[in-house]
Amino acid sequence: MTAPDSHLAGSHLTIDLAALADNYRTVVQKAPTAECAAVIKADAYGTGLEPSAQTLWDAGARTFFVAHPQEGAKTRALLPEATIYVLNGLVGDDSSAEFDYYRMNALRPVLGCREEVTLWQDYCADRGESLPCAIHFDTGMNRLGLSLADAEELSTARQQAKPAFALELIISHLVCADEPAHPKNREQLEKFRAVRRLFPDVRASLANSGGVFLGPDYHFDLCRPGIALYGGAVVDGAPSPMRVVATLKTRILATRTVAKGQTVSYGASETTRRDSRLAIVCLGYADGYLRSASSSDAKKGAKVSINGHPAPIIGRVTMDLIIVDVTDIPADKARRGDWAEFFGSQIALDDVAKAAGTISYELLTSLGLRALRNYL
Repeated sequence: MTAPDSHLAGSHLTIDLAALADNYRTVVQKAPTAECAAVIKADAYGTGLEPSAQTLWDAGARTFFVAHPQEGAKTRALLPEATIYVLNGLVGDDSSAEFDYYRMNALRPVLGCREEVTLWQDYCADRGESLPCAIHFDTGMNRLGLSLADAEELSTARQQAKPAFALELIISHLVCADEPAHPKNREQLEKFRAVRRLFPDVRASLANSGGVFLGPDYHFDLCRPGIALYGGAVVDGAPSPMRVVATLKTRILATRTVAKGQTVSYGASETTRRDSRLAIVCLGYADGYLRSASSSDAKKGAKVSINGHPAPIIGRVTMDLIIVDVTDIPADKARRGDWAEFFGSQIALDDVAKAAGTISYELLTSLGLRALRNYL
């Protein structure tokens, strides 16, 4: 059984790998004194781990961050010379099999609590191998990360006796980097500087995508851009300076005219306010397009673009179909077979996310596998 060709696929997801590479180079230019890594977790933010990782390697990335060890192993098979960190650290049941998996795939766990530090220390001591790792220190997220008190204890212990493992990197994670004026940014910076002073011989990393654009104070030795690489905004409420990487589009299956006062889609949650022309398109939440982008009488949803004309979704997003109000588009510009762009160069990814009450990260990583993927 062969995969459907472009004439049979209901929706198309186009990934512009040249734009991905350009976005990486843009971030590199923003942080010229630091190494620029690439975050490729969650299937490279929904764009496909293998093609995106290879593109980023070719563009110059040598250090990669994933969330889970399986993602790391997949990256290792593709990029045998890359440095690969696993952000979620030791996620298993503390058995040696998990540690062996990290070792065999040359993965570096990012240790996020004291227990993990002890486990990695014991494993390295038992094997007599100084295996590399990173340690995450919390500076205000209150998620993963050791405390400043933990940092002081570890620093003292490290000065007294060489640890069994090789500490290659210390990291923390910014909470409000997409809000440049937020005081939390400076607060976290000062806390991370205090940690850095305790480990002056270890490379340090604080800046995520937004952090890169906060300026050189936040760059340290290594930046970890994620969403910026994939075309998402780096400053909340401001247009993204990055190139569009992902474009989601589908075809119009049919059009119909509906009189004023008729309800549309499930739940009868939206009523036409005029005689309307509607287009039914071949996309739904089973494709990863969020149901929260629906429209109703109480709340307007996301928009699409058809032949360069914006058109609002009307009613609820359903599993396989979405209804769009094309009343304001000339009839010959919104016909059966025409393409509707749901995000891309005509409809900004972050605008769709905002209409859905979420962020571009969720929208990208929710994309399903049903769309025909085209890599440029």
